[in-house]
Amino acid sequence: MPNIKVFSGSSHPDLAQKICDRLGINHANVVAQKFANGETNVEIGESVRGEDVYIVQSGCGEVNDNLMELLIMINACKIASAERVTAVIPVYPYSRQDKKDKSRAPISAKLVANMLSVAGADHIITMDLHASQIQGFFDIPVDNLYAEPAVVKWIKENIPDWKTSIVVSPDAGGAKRVTSIADRLNIDFALIHKERKKANEVASMVLVGDAKGKVAILIDDMADTCGTIVQAAQKLVEDGATKIYAILTHGIFSGEALARINNSSFEAIVVTNTIPQDKNMMDCSKIQVIDVSMMFAEAVRRTHNGESVSYLFENVPY
Repeated sequence: MPNIKVFSGSSHPDLAQKICDRLGINHANVVAQKFANGETNVEIGESVRGEDVYIVQSGCGEVNDNLMELLIMINACKIASAERVTAVIPVYPYSRQDKKDKSRAPISAKLVANMLSVAGADHIITMDLHASQIQGFFDIPVDNLYAEPAVVKWIKENIPDWKTSIVVSPDAGGAKRVTSIADRLNIDFALIHKERKKANEVASMVLVGDAKGKVAILIDDMADTCGTIVQAAQKLVEDGATKIYAILTHGIFSGEALARINNSSFEAIVVTNTIPQDKNMMDCSKIQVIDVSMMFAEAVRRTHNGESVSYLFENVPY
């Protein structure tokens, strides 16, 4: 593919490599390192003048360092006369801070949007934003890809009795995502209403719907400390579900998450590779990974060629 350069930040080089392999191009040369005082230094190793540049950097691991590195890379390419710079951000950082949920709370997702725009990004490609309104924080085009087609495909291929199963949202916020999947599979859905006392801690849960004697599939956009989904699984077991799967787009798994999963009643926890999962899979045998690199590669290819990306909202590219 002429006039295209794909750079990788240091957050997820494996995904960037898979995207390049899928596109049949070589990964462009960049060196990111830290000075002794912790400042980030980026050296773009080849000419980007007049090129269509894609920078792959996920908002995971050391989130602030990776975000800063992305901003510096965007700016370096922009002032080196790149024709267009697209940030491919599989996990959007600070996406949970998207509204003022209490007095004097920051809206950090908007701040990140401003920073990306000011750095010089012309286009953003991301996946399963925590709230799709975050697209409206930008004045530049944002393509919010969905893991849903890949999730539906995984369910059909890996859960033998999926036709009699039930999809469950662990909170009211994910109801829309779950109803969409339930419609595509033509199965029932339920949701769990939770009351929080403080952030990252859930107080009580109520299941709205009937899971008795069914396989339950919990679906959410991200799992961080996994407190919610483990409690939700407990609730489903109490209400008579036979097997429980969890399918989550972004598996952050911080703190006690893996220990909680190992002690839980899940058959499998399925996540996508928007975040590197190799270490987590070694520590926890229940974690399985859906590869979504082809979704990003196809989005990059279509954007580069000026084609429509909406095909990816319904289908998995092969």
